[in-house]
Amino acid sequence: MGVPTSWLKKYIDFSWSAEELADALTMAGIAVEGIEEVEGDKVLELDLTPNRGDCLGIINLAREVAALTGNPVHLPEIRIQENSEDISSYIKVEIEDPDLCRRYAARVIKNVKIGPSPEWMQKALLHSGIRPINNVVDVTNYIMLEANQPLHAFDYDLLSQNKRIVVRRAYNGEKFTTLDDVERVLEDPMLLITDGEKPVALAGVMGGQNTEINDNTTTVLLESAYFDPINTRRTSQKLALRTDASMRFEKGIDINGVIFAINRAAQLIQELAGGEVVAGICDAYPRPQAPVTIQLRPQRVNQLLGTQLSVEEITGYLKRLSFEVETNPDEDVLSVTVPTYRPDLQIEVDLIEEIARLHGYNAIPTELPAGASVGGLTPYQQFQACIRNIMGAHLREVITYSFINRDLFDRIMLPPNDWHRNAVVIANPLSEEQGVMRTLLMPGLLMTVSRNLARRNQNPAIFEMGAVFIPGEGKLPREVLKLGAAVAGRSDMSWRVPSSELDFYYLKGMVEDLFRQIRVKDVRFEAAVVPGFHPGRTAVIKCGEEEVGIIGEVHPQVLDNFEIKDRVVLTELEVEKLYRHAVPKAMTESIGRFPAVERDLAVLLPVDAAAAEAINAIREAGAPLLRDVQIFDLFTGGQLPKEVKSLAFRMTFRSDEGTLTDSQVKDIMDNIVKALEQKLGAKLR
Repeated sequence: MGVPTSWLKKYIDFSWSAEELADALTMAGIAVEGIEEVEGDKVLELDLTPNRGDCLGIINLAREVAALTGNPVHLPEIRIQENSEDISSYIKVEIEDPDLCRRYAARVIKNVKIGPSPEWMQKALLHSGIRPINNVVDVTNYIMLEANQPLHAFDYDLLSQNKRIVVRRAYNGEKFTTLDDVERVLEDPMLLITDGEKPVALAGVMGGQNTEINDNTTTVLLESAYFDPINTRRTSQKLALRTDASMRFEKGIDINGVIFAINRAAQLIQELAGGEVVAGICDAYPRPQAPVTIQLRPQRVNQLLGTQLSVEEITGYLKRLSFEVETNPDEDVLSVTVPTYRPDLQIEVDLIEEIARLHGYNAIPTELPAGASVGGLTPYQQFQACIRNIMGAHLREVITYSFINRDLFDRIMLPPNDWHRNAVVIANPLSEEQGVMRTLLMPGLLMTVSRNLARRNQNPAIFEMGAVFIPGEGKLPREVLKLGAAVAGRSDMSWRVPSSELDFYYLKGMVEDLFRQIRVKDVRFEAAVVPGFHPGRTAVIKCGEEEVGIIGEVHPQVLDNFEIKDRVVLTELEVEKLYRHAVPKAMTESIGRFPAVERDLAVLLPVDAAAAEAINAIREAGAPLLRDVQIFDLFTGGQLPKEVKSLAFRMTFRSDEGTLTDSQVKDIMDNIVKALEQKLGAKLR
């Protein structure tokens, strides 16, 4: 939201520059994201937290500045010249569902002349990011920004003959064309404003085309109301229609500020459009809301903040916020009455937070809690920290959103029946882009790679350790901690080490190094076909017989879906499974007492035989004296037939009972050769 400082100064005097004002507000919890100069006016760009929707109104922001400076707020003085008629002869209001519409007020202004609004109002709206339309509509937008109360103006003559407003739920399948010329299909419990015969507005979101203010309008019906925040948000999200009005209703407005706003608007319309205001207000307010009174213990304030504030200081801070404070004789408890324009304050700790921000967070001492016990990491937490340290030595850690768009499952080419599509649906998502909880790290990693490459951050090499969420039988999903990594491009170049492509073997070597450092044994990579990955360049990772992850080059079509031109190699591993297969430090092998014996073996294998299968066969046949086996040579082509390849293995044997003899090693080697012949059709080279 943009707040012109020239407009703000109409309600509060301050000598700060725009930069000083921005700093003071930010330190008080009203974050100012930036300052823009528009036609000589400094405009503050606010980045409000969800609980401070009241500051979407400039008057309420002025109250914040008043609390910081101690200067008084100057509210606009409302003077309306009403005619001798009575509002009851013009309009009646009926609220069918008072839970969704807790208050609805209406005024009528006759004989208005539609035209452009004055230059000062147009500038105020433009500097705040709203396009001027005409004097009547501009007044409603001006009051919305000023008082944080959305208003709507109807052409009174376009309402039905019975001249009554009925606020009701929409019927399932009911159609209504909004001001943006879009016909929308509605459903219960979306809330409608009707004239008793037809819908004329979508409550809290947008008005209707059928009663729009136009050049021929002479009589205006003004609406000022309070609509349920949750229902307004759901309506806005389902219809993908988010407006300045709906944003304010969603966050909660001042139900007792409805009349001030409608009177202020009537005053300005009378001044700017020559209107004749009909006497009285049609105000339907079934259950009036009194301000909240909260009991505050000064001792609790100091206990939570670690301060030594006196009762007078605490009371002073609260009164600067225009709160009413009654002090009991014993001063153990303060009764604080909070104005209804601050719906975010409901309990004692809310008031303590207000005191803290006015006192100044930087003025609160930093102290360790008395008697705090010394904590420590569990073995599993230490294992996670170890993985982070190892991966962080080569890759940059990222954190991606746990909430994702369901469309990402299509972009990574998951089949329709893939179990990963069975994601937990968010009941009240912040946006359509965050509608479900992730079941994979892959979409977030690819989006991060895509954004970095688009911004010319070449050669991304990233990792993330985060939870995925799997639906279960209970109410809450099962959280599975995963380690994901993705690389693309080339490694950094130096005078000692030439640059190399960040390909499958680069990431595979990094994963193997991780397994070595966290002491995960019996690991093998088996070729596999996995959705979203390149066929022939993908492997599942197993520890023993348990699958612990996957590694592979991302499918070219998936890369196109994410607008990535470089090759990307990606891996996902389940951390808890790795933890189960990691060998504890107490169980690590000691240095052997007897010397080891090394033997090399070169065999011819079918070209499609997996090296992992050959290693498994060697390990089974060489157990228990075989301690290690490594591939040190691969040869194809030349004088070899096309259907075979040559693999050379280096094997290490050792016994804990004595030095191995040549005959013992020969017997083991014979067993290994025999096993390779029987299982893979190998031949000695």
